Amino acid sequence: MDRKLVVSSSPHLKSPEDIQSIMVDVMVALFPAALMGVFLFGYQALITIVLAMVAAMATEAIIMRKGFFGDGSAALTGMLLALVLPPAPPWWITVIGSVVAIAIGKHLFGGIGNNIFNPALVGRAVLVVSWGAHIAGDVWLQPQPFGFTADLVTQASPLATYDASLLDLFIGTVPGCIGETSALALIIGGLWLLYRGHIEWRIPGVFIAIVFIMGLFDGGFEMGLYHVLAGGALLGAIFMATDMVTSPVTPMGRIIFGFGCGFITMIIRMFGGYPEGVMFAILFMNSVTPLIDNLTVPKKFGEVKQSDA
Repeated sequence: MDRKLVVSSSPHLKSPEDIQSIMVDVMVALFPAALMGVFLFGYQALITIVLAMVAAMATEAIIMRKGFFGDGSAALTGMLLALVLPPAPPWWITVIGSVVAIAIGKHLFGGIGNNIFNPALVGRAVLVVSWGAHIAGDVWLQPQPFGFTADLVTQASPLATYDASLLDLFIGTVPGCIGETSALALIIGGLWLLYRGHIEWRIPGVFIAIVFIMGLFDGGFEMGLYHVLAGGALLGAIFMATDMVTSPVTPMGRIIFGFGCGFITMIIRMFGGYPEGVMFAILFMNSVTPLIDNLTVPKKFGEVKQSDA
């Protein structure tokens, strides 16, 4: 006789996707930005990306004592870290950032699914605090399309000078971190993630909207677009703030999270001592994600409050 009642623990409906397939999808989404970074900044950007990914995977392999690629999360963390670094930092800066991202940002909290903060941003934050001179100031390479082996010169970033055109910012022919300069490449990657269902509109949409609206008060419509296209706003909104582990799970929580990220980013840009505030904004909002989730848990259907006896 067939069993008519099967009792088991949740989840009862399982997705055909696993961690590795999701990580690979996100790396595919990041590929246009990485490719554009190598196209604009040459072999030095490629070395930084490869070194960051290898160092991150090696660190995780040592800690976990498993295969080199594993579930792909370490490779993704290394790739994200590289894309928020200048194209040609000292090699040891890249390695230390990757080791910190995996060992402290991820495994100190218990590994994948348990980390409070975005690991790649933890790695970058440590580098900013410890060796800021190597990843801030006039360390940004001037783009030279097709100059793969050229020795490029450095200059200030667009957020420090506000002298780039909107078209240059959209295409990416401006100085900046490897993966943040081309808005076009980042939008293509974001559309892929939306299509695959790995992100939804609330966090990136609200994040970008707040940056644009506050930018309007900083200088009108063009300045609003400038703040959206320049710096790490798009990279942070699409790929960093939407991290499944460190962002809220409730719909209203995601709106609050996106608002907070955009607001803090612009407060730092407009009034702070740093030209860019995306990293600090996301890390701060990561820290209050559990509180946001607790405050925005939807009421259970049919729930009735108990009256005071």
